[in-house]
Amino acid sequence: MPGSDGETMEAKDVQGLVVALERLAAALEALGAKQGAGVRWPDEEGLAYWYRRVGGRGVLQPVRRPHRLRLDDLKDIEPQKARVVRNTEQFLAGRPANNVLLTGARGTGKSSLVKALLTEYADRGLRLVEMEKADLVDLPDVLACLETRPERFIVFVDDLSFEEGEPAYKMLKSVLDGSVWAQPDNVLLYATSNRRHLMPEFFHENEGARHVGEEVHPAEAVEEKISLSERFGLWVSFYPFSQEEYLTIVAHWLRSFGAGEVEIEAARPEALQWAIERGSRSGRVAWQFARDWAGRHGLPRQDA
Repeated sequence: MPGSDGETMEAKDVQGLVVALERLAAALEALGAKQGAGVRWPDEEGLAYWYRRVGGRGVLQPVRRPHRLRLDDLKDIEPQKARVVRNTEQFLAGRPANNVLLTGARGTGKSSLVKALLTEYADRGLRLVEMEKADLVDLPDVLACLETRPERFIVFVDDLSFEEGEPAYKMLKSVLDGSVWAQPDNVLLYATSNRRHLMPEFFHENEGARHVGEEVHPAEAVEEKISLSERFGLWVSFYPFSQEEYLTIVAHWLRSFGAGEVEIEAARPEALQWAIERGSRSGRVAWQFARDWAGRHGLPRQDA
């Protein structure tokens, strides 16, 4: 019949399209299997990684120029440094070690200490993965990815604090201690915060506290807020620097720029005035003053 050839050709075209679609579906399925669910390890490796979401998918993006701070650059925090270094060395040796919460005043070296660990121990297999607080809902996927790697990782969350109802709070609490899924042996979590209990506390929340004999029973709202920080096995507190400690830090950074002792002594009044204007005698303020002073006096640039 006249139409039979046309109908046959049309059927063949449809059949060919079906085959092409099946092949495309198989290719996409294979690609998905290759990438795996959740977070994929990057093709380009580095010493430090930044976790971010791209196109709805979690990505570990290598940091091309990580901070190269040294432990010796961190002055007047020797007790805190010793505790964190000891815990990190236990971890690198495959011995038991704790997740760490570093708390205290701004600019006193909390995050700098974590970054300096990478400089000190990268050659022993330590790697750093920085996550934003909002991305902690993806923490199980990140840990599942890192668990398959031979390196040892510190997942670093800087300036961690929560407000009421944030989903990342429950997820972090569950992962640290309370989930049926154990934290990988090659991963620790180090977090910094200006709040020791990580959430704002209000006077009215203590109204539910009750006293039984000499024992105090905090209200449930307060217990809930301190329960997350209690899941960090090691607490390390940092304190504001005295004037002399601040000037010691200023002197260290000025020396790193090549300033001589006479110049450093002459810069002390300027450094104190700088701190007064900034309202802080922190290590960060000392570093910023040293950069400004070195730039004005034509000294070479140093990055930290």
